[in-house]
Amino acid sequence: MLSKIPVSVLIPAKNEEANLPACLASLQVADEIFLVDSQSTDRSVEIAESYGAKVVQFKFNGSWPKKKNWSLENLPFRNEWVLIVDCDERITPESWAEIAELIKNDEFNGYYINRRVFFLGKWIRHGGKYPDWNLRLFKHQKGRYENLNTEDIPNTGDNEVHEHVILQGKVGYLKNDMLHEDFRDLYHWLERHNRYSNWEARVYFNLLAGKDNSNTIGANLFGDAVQRKRFLKTVWVRLPFKPLLRFILFYIIQRGFLDGKAGYIYGRLLSQYEYQIGVKLYELRTLGGKLNVANTSKSVPKPVNQEVEKTAI
Repeated sequence: MLSKIPVSVLIPAKNEEANLPACLASLQVADEIFLVDSQSTDRSVEIAESYGAKVVQFKFNGSWPKKKNWSLENLPFRNEWVLIVDCDERITPESWAEIAELIKNDEFNGYYINRRVFFLGKWIRHGGKYPDWNLRLFKHQKGRYENLNTEDIPNTGDNEVHEHVILQGKVGYLKNDMLHEDFRDLYHWLERHNRYSNWEARVYFNLLAGKDNSNTIGANLFGDAVQRKRFLKTVWVRLPFKPLLRFILFYIIQRGFLDGKAGYIYGRLLSQYEYQIGVKLYELRTLGGKLNVANTSKSVPKPVNQEVEKTAI
């Protein structure tokens, strides 16, 4: 493919110097690349510019919209189609060849792309991790990310992570996959999922409270893959022993054991992740999202040194 494909790529980023080179190298056939950065302190901006990306700084004000929706509203895309790619993802040549043909078809306004998740050097093919459909390619004027009312939760970041795109019109599916392969370490995986669990706890809380979901993709057992998953979550949040169930579901029922040692570790970490969500949900429901709440009605004992001073007088 010698000519550029008329697609504008959007990459949300912050301190991603380890992942950006492989990501950007896989996007060079795109006509335009925007990297929307959150004041990175590493070499992310330098790397992005060396690959010809346009760098835009985003400063989160603590309310809606977050980074991707802000970008869809404000960036001067010169193409009708936008492709959203995370820094730890890569678009294969086969996918690009398919995209080049699909965007010529006016029947669809967007396309789901399946994702292969790699963990500890292994493609996690089982445990419900594949297929993993994401609506990433769409006409940018037709789609916006849903609002799950989580932006006020602290320590969740400024970027939409598990929110999905609400799209006007028909949606298709790519045949070829994209690759998800983080080149950082387990520290970053755990740190990221610590933030994600804050977000998930609020989503659980909203589901249990029956909060209005009119600005979301909705939960539908008979809808697309994402809507079915959302429906199952409305059932999941009410089940007991979720950390144990998460491991059994991933490792045994969905055959995560077939992915060897990496599959076992991934299953254990998912169980731990579910436990984090559960305790943060408990904290949210009982203490308003705080570890302890000051109770001024309780008498506070005076410091020992103060009593000693009084005695001395």
